[in-house]
Amino acid sequence: MRNRLQAAIVAGLFSTLPLAAQEKQDVVLWYDKPAGNWLEALPVGNGHLGAMVFGGVEEEELQLNDDTFWAGSPHNNDMPQARERLDEVRELIFKGENKRAQEIADSCFFSGKNGMSYLTLGSLVMDFSYELDGLAGYRRELDISRAVSTTSYEAGGINYTRTVFASLADDVIVLHMRADRPGAINATLTYRSPLKDNRVSTAPGRDSRSAYLIQACQGPDQENVPGKVVAETVTRVSCDGRVQAGPSSVTVSGAGELTLVIAAGTNFVSWNDISGSGFAKAVTALKAVEGKTVEQLLADHESIYREQFDRVRFTLPLGENSSLVTSERVRLFNEGRDPSFASLLFQYGRYLLISSSQPGTQPANLQGIWNRQPNAPWDSKYTININAEMNYWPAEVTNLGETHRPLFSLVRDLSSSGARTASTMYGARGWTAHHNTDIWRVAGPVDYAAAGMWPSGGAWLSQHIWQHYLYTGDRQFLADNYDILRGAALFFLDFLAEDPRNGYLVVAPSMSPEQGPVTAGCTMDNQLVHDVFANMAEASRILGLDQALRDSVEAASAKLPPMKIGRYGQLQEWLEDVDDPSNKHRHVSHLYGLYPGNQISPYHTPSLFGAARTSLLQRGDEATGWSIGWKINLWARLLDGDHAFTIIRNMIKLIPASEGFFTRSDGKLYPNLFDAHPPFQIDGNFGYTAGVAEMLLQSHDGAVHLLPALPGAWPEGRVSGLVARGGFELAMDWSGGSLDRVSVLSRNGGLLRLRSYVPLKGKGLKKAKGACPNPLFAPADITDSAAGTSEVPPLRPVYEYDVVTLPGQVYKFERK
Repeated sequence: MRNRLQAAIVAGLFSTLPLAAQEKQDVVLWYDKPAGNWLEALPVGNGHLGAMVFGGVEEEELQLNDDTFWAGSPHNNDMPQARERLDEVRELIFKGENKRAQEIADSCFFSGKNGMSYLTLGSLVMDFSYELDGLAGYRRELDISRAVSTTSYEAGGINYTRTVFASLADDVIVLHMRADRPGAINATLTYRSPLKDNRVSTAPGRDSRSAYLIQACQGPDQENVPGKVVAETVTRVSCDGRVQAGPSSVTVSGAGELTLVIAAGTNFVSWNDISGSGFAKAVTALKAVEGKTVEQLLADHESIYREQFDRVRFTLPLGENSSLVTSERVRLFNEGRDPSFASLLFQYGRYLLISSSQPGTQPANLQGIWNRQPNAPWDSKYTININAEMNYWPAEVTNLGETHRPLFSLVRDLSSSGARTASTMYGARGWTAHHNTDIWRVAGPVDYAAAGMWPSGGAWLSQHIWQHYLYTGDRQFLADNYDILRGAALFFLDFLAEDPRNGYLVVAPSMSPEQGPVTAGCTMDNQLVHDVFANMAEASRILGLDQALRDSVEAASAKLPPMKIGRYGQLQEWLEDVDDPSNKHRHVSHLYGLYPGNQISPYHTPSLFGAARTSLLQRGDEATGWSIGWKINLWARLLDGDHAFTIIRNMIKLIPASEGFFTRSDGKLYPNLFDAHPPFQIDGNFGYTAGVAEMLLQSHDGAVHLLPALPGAWPEGRVSGLVARGGFELAMDWSGGSLDRVSVLSRNGGLLRLRSYVPLKGKGLKKAKGACPNPLFAPADITDSAAGTSEVPPLRPVYEYDVVTLPGQVYKFERK
């Protein structure tokens, strides 16, 4: 209720805006023909269950997923031999014999267990029997403001409508079909699955108007890990006609209305417990909604969904292409006649996050919650050298803090499984994880050394705990999760090794993600460990804990290698100056310190800022879909909105679904707006949404920066509900490319520092002096590079103001 009230306050702040700024949000994806394949189907989900809706006429297909249905069973992939060879590998690295070090790592650090696959439940299929002559008026759509998919058409002079939603209230998927002529719906329903161990059965309902369609699937073995997860899907079929249950299908005849309620579950209880019953979970969910009408189910779902989605509104002007079919809007976006599509894609990212990550569910994986294949690309696991983290970049800033909780739960689990890995493989305290994990929370390295010898996955994941604290100021949350920050710091205190060549404490063996070779002291590792130590030290100071450990952490932090500027004016990716300016690799790991970190600042470390910009220019503007999502954020942090928009233009290019899942293409969006690596990876969608937010609002560098990277392509617009660190919720409108008004809801009170490109006026506003005293805005304690030279771009002058705020109060300011 508190969040809803706050959203209503902020959303209503600009009720007197000009009409152009009050245009209806662009929130509907629509198409004029059924989906020809999975990459044209439309996603619905509630965090636990997901469905891809094809919207067929002769056949409807709902491809189904359960977030706990994975291959394998509880296990670990730790290699004790690693501890025996660790010192030898380090010595070889320090002698420059990296190839030999990598060979030993490959043979002694990797178990061959590379994580399990996220699976599909298969599909619920409806075959219809009716007269198709005169098919007309076809439309299928996804209204992301309601989280409802609708398919409508006329066939044989009869109008049919199908509505599908995944209820956030009741943990079921609902399909409701209606015809405007009684008795016109005739269909046969069954399941279709690519899994070998798949059994379909039926059960009668209470009367001749209902029945149950049941499917049981056994997860497969993988990499010698036995498959022990059993998934059960139970669909209740009811109508106002007749329902007949056969051995493996249900037939509906003579109905004017048809309702399917789909529930599913597995025997998964936790990462180390599979003693549950999927059938019992499904039946419990169905019993809980008995007696509810479709209207009640939909109303309850929409109430919960809209409480989250409606917190943020983002409006850009409609263009002449804004009314086109969605796939055409993508294809024609770069003509420049559809500015509001950028806001639709922004909100689509929020929709996908709400739909794939809710309290109590698994975190969004590499494909969110939607997967059609028994062997998904990269197993659709959690790739934690950026991709899983990118999924959650929009969570706090776009006012969806509760969607972040599943990731916190994953980190909590890994702090347990990863403690075993730290001890077994490295003889270290604390906990670690490498570059991939799965539902079983494996924490050892996977794949091979040149891609997977990276013990810093836990370091990156732990940043999300600290960032949530910075956005909320929630001391209880910090206290409850302090052991995670502490464990991450303990691991690196033990794991860091002194490099005899320079005296630095370095992470070794390691590598710059997916850009071997195995080496020591990569820039990203140094940045991550700096943050691990700084966050733990500050948290211990806030909570009054661990003075001795804090002293040790701060002493070790002082011995980490500094960021360096290389011979090309670039930020070095490695300790050695070996960057290739023609390298176009998708990973730009050494720029973590620019985003999502805050170690590189235009105001505090201008030389490093210029070097980071040079590195990004050298990498180029093209990349895989998720990497483009990262680059939008990086250019926003470089305060270059026009360049960020260039990257957006590179993302919004259509890749036809007919080109296939793995086809390389210039396009980065499929017709259903899923982001293309290719293949589909959802992190690009989330990276885009976070990047747009970063263009509109930043709060990582000592102040809340208003419209820091607004592109010329968005000369007017409005946004409300974005959240800054410190617990401040903002609404802004702008015209002529400049801020007109800003309104701030202070959730927690405290000092607010505003940074603006235009002078502001308003009650209580005072010119800022000195460093910002609010620690939630504090920039990183980093010394700018004194060695090497970089090209530092000119910065726009800014105005900075302070205002002391009270909890729950709204503060309004406008351009002078």
